Parts: sequence; structure tokens; C-alpha cells
Amino acid sequence: MAESFKDKVEQAGHRIAEKATEVGHKVGEGVEKAADWAKEKAHEAGNRLGEAKDKVVNRVHEAVGSGSCGPAKSNADIRPHMDVVGSCGNKLGVVDCVEGDRVKLTKNDSPDGRHHFIPLGWVECVDSQVRLKKNSVETFQGWKSDAASCDGDV
Repeated sequence: MAESFKDKVEQAGHRIAEKATEVGHKVGEGVEKAADWAKEKAHEAGNRLGEAKDKVVNRVHEAVGSGSCGPAKSNADIRPHMDVVGSCGNKLGVVDCVEGDRVKLTKNDSPDGRHHFIPLGWVECVDSQVRLKKNSVETFQGWKSDAASCDGDV
């Protein structure tokens, strides 16, 4: 049976619609890949910016000194509830107590809800805060969740 012109046009329209849908899906996938790439690059740039900021802050501290901040004369200079600040200026936690040659941070101010221990050797100076020689990234990577594993770290 011969198809009418109208049927042929209708079939062609359906084929065009199907191809347009396929192309739309491929374009959507490309857009998603481009968005993922852009997010990844933005994250990398943010990390580089944070590292550059840490370097600048450290150089400023070296150039002008740390003001009234002086080295801890003894463990007694570090008191409970003092803020602990990295060399980058970021607050890293709050002192719970000093146990031997380690500073124990409160678990309430911890990102994972656990106590963390920092060796006294990481302390640069003490004023109204405990200021560390290490920046926040180095501190988060090196702090320990138990006092025993903190022994000997500097």
C-alpha cells in the first residue's frame, strides 16, 4: 500500500525528533563534563590560593615578628579554653589541658568530635592564644587522636 505524502512527512518528523533527542543527550553529557571540569579547576585554584595566603602570612610574621607573643615559659602558660591557632592564622581548636609534653584539644571544637593531641614542640609562642609553628593543613595532617601516638613528634 502506497504511503501518502502526509505519512512520509510525519515519519520524517519523527526521525528528526529522535535525532534531536539523541543530540540533546550528547550535549547534556558534554555540559556535565564541562561543569565537572570547571569545579575541579576552581577547587585546585582555591587550594593554591590558600597555600599562597599561608606563605604570605608566614612571611609577614617573620618580617614583623609576632608582637607580644612570646615563647611558653612552661606548660603552665598553656591554659584550658585557650584558642589554638595555626601559623596561617586559622583557629584549629581549643585547649582542653596539657598532658605531659602534649596539648590536648577539646573534642567539642573538633571537626570529627574527637580529642586531638599536638606536641608541645609545635608551639611557636603563647599569648592570649597558643600559636603553632605549623599551618592548619600541616596540623590537621599531623595531629593524633591518642596521646601515646603523639610521642616524639616535632
